[in-house]
Amino acid sequence: MNIDGKPYRSIWLAADGATVEAIDQTLLPHRFATVQLRSFRDAEHAIKTMIVRGAPLIGATAAYGVALAMNADAGDYMLQEAHQCLLSARPTAVNLRWALDEMMATLKPLPTVQRREAAYVRAAEICDDDVRLNRAIGEHGLQIIRELLRKKKQPSHINIMTHCNAGWLATVDWGTALAPIYLAHDASLPVHVWVSETRPRNQGASLTAWELAQHGIPHTVIVDNAAGHLMRKGEVDMVIVGSDRTAANGDVCNKIGTYLKALAANDNSVPFYVALPSSTIDWSLSDGATIPIEERSGDEVSQIAGRNKHHGVSRVALTPKGSAVANPAFDVTPARLVTGLITERGVCAASSQGLQSLFAGKINERTAAA
Repeated sequence: MNIDGKPYRSIWLAADGATVEAIDQTLLPHRFATVQLRSFRDAEHAIKTMIVRGAPLIGATAAYGVALAMNADAGDYMLQEAHQCLLSARPTAVNLRWALDEMMATLKPLPTVQRREAAYVRAAEICDDDVRLNRAIGEHGLQIIRELLRKKKQPSHINIMTHCNAGWLATVDWGTALAPIYLAHDASLPVHVWVSETRPRNQGASLTAWELAQHGIPHTVIVDNAAGHLMRKGEVDMVIVGSDRTAANGDVCNKIGTYLKALAANDNSVPFYVALPSSTIDWSLSDGATIPIEERSGDEVSQIAGRNKHHGVSRVALTPKGSAVANPAFDVTPARLVTGLITERGVCAASSQGLQSLFAGKINERTAAA
């Protein structure tokens, strides 16, 4: 995707062939800057502090984290230490475990002299695959947008609501939930996006809005609690969100607040779609009840950062001193509230049968492993 006309991915290998560079998302939208990752500890820090975030990008960063570890020491101890350390960086996004397991499966059988090169090659493949899968998700989602636009009585434009950031900043490129929107806009379809701010970290207001502005897509930022009001007024044609982990029955774990939007969409007969690559599906979970929900620092709720009148960025307190704060980062939306899952292989019902229709091999592998 483009930033001021220059193409970027969210993570890439530096010119020296060893260092990894990424966009520092904690500074957006007020400042664009990149960071350099030189060790697996740097990668761990970037994931933990949300310099990089979004399930697919977390996985890609972890893969490069292993490559950075192999660049320092390709021995078994370092491989295992990097795997375990990166695996604990954030608990909810299953892409993290998936990518690390992919790296381990590639590297563990190899002699140490071959591991460094193989690690960088496999990490790059994971990144390139993510771009390809997200583009495919976009193509399948584009067909849904076309059909909804065709059915509108007054097809002047189509209003799409999203939550959090599931755009190219959350992946290596294209995004999941935003990929169909980008392709629709590029195909000259009249798309307008309702951008839910997504408290407490405001990934919608700060990241999604910034992305859409860079691409020239019409959008309007709303407070999270305005979503139901807009749906009830008939001003939302569809909702598309991403997923950090989806269970084998179609239950979806995504940024906190997704469940409420799904409830409002269901009550107002608004189609509610979830866009995700197959690496986000946790075939080991029969439903979403046991998905680990990350509890983050209360400072994310009690404080907020923004640009001040002097054009600097300041952090201010929002809550009374001493008030207790809870900060669950994700919630689970039951499959019954999901109209469909948009994957790289097509669109299916949010159910075991729906996933079976697209990923029979994956489900059979899970059954065999059990």
